[in-house]
Amino acid sequence: MLIGVPKEIMHDENRVAATPETVKQFCADGHTVLVERGAGEGAFFPDAQYEAAGAEIVEDVRELYDRADLILKVKEPLFNEKVGAHEIDLMHRGQYLITFIHPASPVNHEMVRKMAANGVIGLTLDGVPRISRAQNMDALTSMSTCAGYRGIVMAAERLAKFIPNIFCAVGSIKPANVLVIGTGVAGLQAIATAKRLGAITYAADIRSAAREQAQSLGAKIVDLGIPDEISVAEGGYARAVTGEWLEKEREALRAVIGKMDIVFLSALVPGKLAPVMVTEDMVRSMAPGSVIVDIAIDQGGNCEITTPGITDVKYGVTIEGIKNIPGYLPTSSTWMFAKNVYNLTRHLVKDGRIALNPDDPIDASILVTDGEKIVHKGALEAMGL
Repeated sequence: MLIGVPKEIMHDENRVAATPETVKQFCADGHTVLVERGAGEGAFFPDAQYEAAGAEIVEDVRELYDRADLILKVKEPLFNEKVGAHEIDLMHRGQYLITFIHPASPVNHEMVRKMAANGVIGLTLDGVPRISRAQNMDALTSMSTCAGYRGIVMAAERLAKFIPNIFCAVGSIKPANVLVIGTGVAGLQAIATAKRLGAITYAADIRSAAREQAQSLGAKIVDLGIPDEISVAEGGYARAVTGEWLEKEREALRAVIGKMDIVFLSALVPGKLAPVMVTEDMVRSMAPGSVIVDIAIDQGGNCEITTPGITDVKYGVTIEGIKNIPGYLPTSSTWMFAKNVYNLTRHLVKDGRIALNPDDPIDASILVTDGEKIVHKGALEAMGL
């Protein structure tokens, strides 16, 4: 196959979908790799390293999209101001795309429709199931590790207070209170990082197993009062809860959020919109100078008033809504991401070409558009189709 790796165009996105190491692996597998000039610079992988690994450096990204059978990206397709066209419109019928599409998120619905109309076969990395044989393909877990660590570091930078207990000549300053909502991979990394910085940590999750893991890291548990038979879906994932159960969660959180200095939000339901856990009135209850980091924003966000893609201040509270936190650790996150993408591609390729197997849970879970229509269940549900 001809594999194309364009430079990411999202603001402040420094990651890239392939490293010189994975390019060398693709070439050894018999593929040709096209890399847009400068694609790896933000992650400190220069063009010369890609060329040494066997890649062809392409000056014009339109040529890359035109020639490639498979496009590897980090973030969802966007409008490329440099060439005056949307990345989807640079693609052609029958072309494969592997990236984070987040198809259930409302901001991506038009792009997903465009993908189907253009005949692109979209494969989303956030759909990779958490099963043992897919672990080395699971970019969502890798990026969640990065987001959990870096998200807390960003909160520390924005917070108007010290995080650890500080003793000085005029007295002592109490440590910051940090609440992590959603204690999956990102949440657990956030708890561990906050603890290392000296915070008092709290955790909330509707799943008992996730709460136990958070507690093992030293977090105090905020009981949301949701029984496992309602909160836990197949495979141990969180189930979307609505109505009185969702309000019960919010009431439990409302009682504690006003006492928190940092709230880290990472509650997700696979393939669906993120639940709104923190309402506007809860944000109002927080002390000025506090910080919310909403890493669920790619799937709509856990906070009712997070502004997608930017850092904002509302009611004196800094709300981080940026969509590429792992991009602030570009070398480490790119190394992890590129390996995940290589392993997934190798799984999909049979006899030198991608051959999707509808009976394989990995293939079935990642397919968003099949070259003709939208087939992703979460996207169809979110679109009301």
